[in-house]
Amino acid sequence: MDVNPGGELLTIQLRLATQIETVVISSTLSPLPEEESGSNVSTLSHAQLTVINPVAANDALRLLPGAVMNVQGQRGALSSLFVRGGDSRYNKVMVDGVPVSDPGGTFDFGVVPLQEVGRLEFLRGAQSTLYGSDAMTSVVQTWTREGSTPTPELVFGAEGGNFNTAQGYIAVSGARGRYDYNLFGRQFNTTGQGSNSGYSNSSQGGNVGVQLTPQALFRVRAQHSNSRTGVAGEWNFNGASIFPPDSDQWARQNNLLASAELTLTGPTRWQHRFRGFEYHHKRVNVDSFVDPGREFFDFPTDAIADINRAGFDYQGSYVERGWAQTTFGYQFEDENGFVGDLGFPPITHGLRRNQAVYGQQTLALGRLSVIAGARFVHNTTFGNTGVPRVAVAWQLLRGGELFSGTRVRFSYATGIKAARFEEAFARGQGIIPNPNLQAEENRAFEAGFEQNLLAGKYAFSGTYYNNLFRHQIDFAILDPTTFTGKYENINKSMAHGAELEFQGRPVSRLSFTLAYNYASTKILEQPFAFDPLHLPGQPLLRRPRHSGSFLLNYIAKRWGGNLGVTAVGWRADSDFVGLNIEHAAGYARVDFGGFFSMTSRVTAYVNVENALNKYYNEVVGYPALTANFRAGLRFRLGGE
Repeated sequence: MDVNPGGELLTIQLRLATQIETVVISSTLSPLPEEESGSNVSTLSHAQLTVINPVAANDALRLLPGAVMNVQGQRGALSSLFVRGGDSRYNKVMVDGVPVSDPGGTFDFGVVPLQEVGRLEFLRGAQSTLYGSDAMTSVVQTWTREGSTPTPELVFGAEGGNFNTAQGYIAVSGARGRYDYNLFGRQFNTTGQGSNSGYSNSSQGGNVGVQLTPQALFRVRAQHSNSRTGVAGEWNFNGASIFPPDSDQWARQNNLLASAELTLTGPTRWQHRFRGFEYHHKRVNVDSFVDPGREFFDFPTDAIADINRAGFDYQGSYVERGWAQTTFGYQFEDENGFVGDLGFPPITHGLRRNQAVYGQQTLALGRLSVIAGARFVHNTTFGNTGVPRVAVAWQLLRGGELFSGTRVRFSYATGIKAARFEEAFARGQGIIPNPNLQAEENRAFEAGFEQNLLAGKYAFSGTYYNNLFRHQIDFAILDPTTFTGKYENINKSMAHGAELEFQGRPVSRLSFTLAYNYASTKILEQPFAFDPLHLPGQPLLRRPRHSGSFLLNYIAKRWGGNLGVTAVGWRADSDFVGLNIEHAAGYARVDFGGFFSMTSRVTAYVNVENALNKYYNEVVGYPALTANFRAGLRFRLGGE
């Protein structure tokens, strides 16, 4: 068709839109615009993760709104996530759809590599309706990147930095005909700063997909990692070197996960997904002798955990109309493991076979979005329970060029967490097993708003949350002479606060997120408190009242960079060795990085962490790394 019959030359200038719209998966198990999900979701794409270049998941998560990361030392050290005043075991962690935390929620983010992760999602709030146990205050998910180039692409590189840090990695990926694939490996080593602070991690993985028919996709994913960390222990308290570091303690993890997934599309409006998975987690923590100067609390140990999680799940989705979608599913999981100390037998063995069914209805009725769901759980430990959730989002005003859309939302949900194996099945050494422990619960309310600005280039949002944690498990002493007791549901606490976010994309290549978090926590009931810090009325440990983050990304074709700032205020903490240290000082940490493509096949990059060389403790007694950097070259062969 001739759009210019007069023959005159017309020049039409096109401009890329920069409106912010994020499609999320975690909040509904199906793709949905974030503003309609009724949840707070933060994401990091593969491009962003490549620029940030985190050594492990803790370095990426600390930059996201609402995340408070506590690391007991340096590289590879135990890293715990606290969200909305909840415990560090109140986060459901999944890799390629496979649950990877211990039964009961224990998880270490400090040894989780993010090589070839295509997307990281951090979902805040109680989400047990879709995700079951442990999703009390958040869900963290990563997905491995899929191959996409018809010509095979080989990416490899190496980097080095101070503290004898070195890393090498390689990945080959592609997509041809019915097949796509991505195979990768990585080796990281560092001696760390100071005595017994070395860390190494070797990891490998793969993601292979086969389009069996136009309606059937079969995918297999697998990952393995083997890490070793020197554990210097607590020794330096906010700048005071009270004890010498532990010279011989070390920890090791060996993790293997695998999944097979079949996705069927059709008949019309239907989609089905069948998945089988297995995750095998082994860790040891060994301390061979007592170091001079640490006699009071340094004891030989040979702690082990050998845990296997295997299961099957089905998820169905039916789109009734363009404004209505139903999601439902069934899950079965076998939790089997051994935990304890080889020097203090017997070793605890736990076995649970759990089942669940769930359903959720999503409605988008003009300006109103409604999500309602429920889950019925049968758990070997706590029996049967129901888990509801309802979320409502309403666009109050469509707005104009300046105020371009105002939305409010509200949700109510219940979160649950099963007991750890040590709590439900431990016996011996003065512990009576209690296999009938109830699930810990979170009654969660939240309400918020979002105001879009300048045609969607910017967005300002706020959320108020209120969590009531009930049936929390603690050790109850039944005989004060022998200290014999058992774990019981005896504690209760609360947390409420606010989260503020300001995000923008002034131009297509530049984006930023500025976040502030306020959290007020209080212990309500704790009848067997052994420390004044644990008495009713006290704040929960390691939950700062004030925290915040800032993440700036610029990603162009030939160059780019990022700036990340983490700020954490004063928080209650304890040395747990009788030094009467009852808090950790606040700190601010600045990280930045950048890359430059010297050719289309060769890229140089650099990353600097703790750039201002601040000396701080995320956890009392465990000094963090001072300023550290890594620089490297990345090469690409093939691809497009």
